[in-house]
This record gives sequence, C-alpha cells and structure tokens, in this order.
Amino acid sequence: MCELFGMSASRPAAAAEMLNEFRLRGGLAADNPDGWGLAWWESGAFRLAKEPFPAHRSALFAGLCETMRSNLVVAHVRKAKFPPVNTLDNTHPFLWVCCGKEWVFAHNGLVPDVVEMEQGNGHRVCQPAGETDSEYAFCHLLSHIAQHFQDSPVPDTADWFATVAIISELIASHGKFNFLMSDGERLIAYGHDRLHYLDRGGPTDDIALVATEPLRGGGWIPFERGELRIYRYGKLAERILTCPSGQLLGPVLRSL
Repeated sequence: MCELFGMSASRPAAAAEMLNEFRLRGGLAADNPDGWGLAWWESGAFRLAKEPFPAHRSALFAGLCETMRSNLVVAHVRKAKFPPVNTLDNTHPFLWVCCGKEWVFAHNGLVPDVVEMEQGNGHRVCQPAGETDSEYAFCHLLSHIAQHFQDSPVPDTADWFATVAIISELIASHGKFNFLMSDGERLIAYGHDRLHYLDRGGPTDDIALVATEPLRGGGWIPFERGELRIYRYGKLAERILTCPSGQLLGPVLRSL
C-alpha cells in the first residue's frame, strides 16, 4: 500500500544507492506499480518529477537517482487504492503553496473519510487537483497550519508542530496515515503504523533517512505508533508522540 522515502541532510548530498533500491520497490521488489514521484529542494525551491507508471521501468527516475544532489528529498511509489486510478494528478508527492512557502506531501495508508472532512472544512486553503484521499489529507493539514499562522502573527514553532501532531492523529483515527511532508526547510515524518528512520551523524555531515521499509544496511529503527519526527538539516529538531484517541501526549524532545 504505497511506500515512502525521505532524506534530510546538513548539505546537498547524493542518495543514489538508497534511491535506486527504493525505485525498484515501485513494481519489482514490492507491489507498488501505480506511479512514482520525487521532490527535492534545489536553489531555494522544490523540483518535482513524477510519472503514473511503474518506477522500476522509469528511465527518468533512474537518471535522477544518479544525478540528483539535495539536502531535502521526498519520494513515493504508489499502490493505487483510493481511487484505484493511476493518473498524473493522483501521483504523489503533491505540491501546494501555503503561508508563503512551498510544501510537498506524500502518504502511505488509507483515510477515505478525510475527503468529506476536507470538503466540509470552512477554512480550506487548497482544492485537490486529483481524487486521492492523500491529497485531501494534505489540504486538510495545510488548512490547520494556515489557521495557526493567521491566529499567531509570530507563531511559536513548538505550537505549530503540536498542531501538525494533533491533526495527524485525528486523520489517522479514520484509517492508516503515514506521511512525509516538507516546507523546504524541515522534513516532517509521521508514523501511524508503518515507518522507519535511520540517523547518521558525523563530524562534518548529518543525514537522516526515513523509509516505509528498511533499505540497504542495518540500523533502521521503527517509529513508535503515532510518532511525529521533524528533521532540520539532518538533525532531529522535534519528536512528538500522540496516542490513539487523538489526545496529544506532548513534546518529549525539543532541540531547535
């Protein structure tokens, strides 16, 4: 049911081996044949490439794996569920502008109820281009982020993260909701029930990796259920745990 890969690094880095292994999970090493997408930060903006057919057969994806260097990456291979239609508009990641920033988002799971939730939202900030529950969930998150910024002219960063955690757990209570999101500075990863991380700190470089399933090498650690991890330039900036009821347990680590 779809897979995710993300990277946050202290400076632009190559991720050819990891990305190539992940690419093969798009219809060859795993059953995710219904499209692929790759978003990466370059020269102050996101670049986005995606196609609605299997990643393992994509010459474009293979080429990007070898040539791309970035400090921030969000990638996705899709198993179409809602709807079971693989079009370009339904292919992750999705990109929207909100609060003066570009945001990208990719999702693993199934939360069809969020479509009605977002359609009834009185504070909508975007209209999905496709039909997926994933893009509706993205817009629902952005509407709450935008409202937080509107209510707080100089918003506290920790409060903003808490808003993301609360709404993420609310959406997750309607199904399965694992995602990667970025505002161009941070990699935001929410593991409802299926996500792993690998932190690689060094004397000169810090790199954090997130994937649905562990990729090459050891040391991958599963997210705790309902765990939100926020990385900034390869380092963990915030970790928040939520409980199944949607009640925020609160930040258990803060290091900005």
